[in-house]
Amino acid sequence: MIKILAMIMLIGGAIALVMGVLGIFGSVALMLSPWALTILGFVFFVAGISMLKYRKDTDEVQAKAQN
Repeated sequence: MIKILAMIMLIGGAIALVMGVLGIFGSVALMLSPWALTILGFVFFVAGISMLKYRKDTDEVQAKAQN
């Protein structure tokens, strides 16, 4: 479950980061501030990567507890 959430945050953060950077350089017209989108994208991207890297999945934790 945690890895699924981490993948969603990673993909969403990457999309927001790319859209924000394109908005900063004027390639894409956005309804939201491109700087806010870039910062949020970076935060979600880094959080997703760190969750994938350092967290054990809840299924693995439950399996070890039963053994």
